[in-house]
Amino acid sequence: MISLAGRDILHAWSRFVLTGMGLGLLIGVTLSMAGIYRGMVDDAGALLDNSGADLWVVQKDTQGPYAESSSLRDDVVHSVRGMPGVARAANVTYFTMQVARGARDVRAMVVGFEPGLPGAPGELIAGRRITRSHYEAVADVKTGFAVGDTIRIRRHNYTVVGLTRRTVSSGGDPMVFIPLKDAQEAQFLKDNDAIVNERARNAANPALNRPGLPGLLEAITDAQSSNHNVNAVLVQIAPGLDAEAVAEPIRRWKHLTVFTRTQMEEILVAKLIATSARQIGMFLVILAVVSAAIVAFIIYTMTLGKIREIAVLKLIGTRNRTIAGMILQQALGLGLIGFMVGKTAATLWAPIFPKYVLLLPGDALRGFVVVMAICALASLMAIRAALKVDPAAAIGG
Repeated sequence: MISLAGRDILHAWSRFVLTGMGLGLLIGVTLSMAGIYRGMVDDAGALLDNSGADLWVVQKDTQGPYAESSSLRDDVVHSVRGMPGVARAANVTYFTMQVARGARDVRAMVVGFEPGLPGAPGELIAGRRITRSHYEAVADVKTGFAVGDTIRIRRHNYTVVGLTRRTVSSGGDPMVFIPLKDAQEAQFLKDNDAIVNERARNAANPALNRPGLPGLLEAITDAQSSNHNVNAVLVQIAPGLDAEAVAEPIRRWKHLTVFTRTQMEEILVAKLIATSARQIGMFLVILAVVSAAIVAFIIYTMTLGKIREIAVLKLIGTRNRTIAGMILQQALGLGLIGFMVGKTAATLWAPIFPKYVLLLPGDALRGFVVVMAICALASLMAIRAALKVDPAAAIGG
């Protein structure tokens, strides 16, 4: 049996293919938007995986250290290590800043860690691990830094000695790892001008400026300027234990907030990226509606251009079902070309995006089904117009 849809497509194949390519670019954008959301979720998972922690101990009544600010004294880790079920615990700091390399800077999350403990960078793809206690750094390859580069963090220069891959914050910013003491100084220690101003402020306080208390002002200022704070304590529990069972005594006896992996995922995915997810969802709906409108308009226009041919088909006895099938096949063919072009385009331009784009096969399959459904629905208007054609139109005019 001759395919009427196929012959009609071959008759004006260039217009049909160009139309499919235009639709494909729109579908490519839609797939990319879904990939951006998947990438955000994967970034959150990568952040938790890279920490190497089972529990996150943070300041009481906060959702730190990623969603909110959290500040703990760095000696808290000693008491946490003594709690039942705790195998290892380590201090860690996180703060986001512009890391400078010459005239160029990169937005990155700076991580202060203790070597060999939770929070340390994972497998390196180049270079070596940090061996000195100061002024060495390990950077994610996404920063663009190379081994041997000198970068500036606050007041000090650091030499990049190693590179990692997929060590990112929940927002997709690449990480730069430096020794904990350096990170504490960079995050919490006041600069020289702030210290001078603090001393002058204390000197003007009558309660502190009393005779017979030599060095009191300097001691108070030094205590205020000390860098003994961290953002969180990362805990690894003993094998075979339940994370919540280990976390509860720490909450009760240490008066701290403790999150398990499940709870931290809930914070990152359901709260941190919830607004972005809703926005991406709205874009997906809008793009789906626009795609349906474009396909409907194109198929309807193509059908109107074939009114005389459709009238001839009816005149020679062609059934309405055959005519409707021809139009439906053209719409599905247009959707198939568009999806192939869109999937190819999304795959090619995904690495160029500043944010990580994760294109999952399952999303592509669901996207294909949705595209085909949209094309089928969009063809209904054209089918309705075709079925109303009077066979006498083939003779008249």
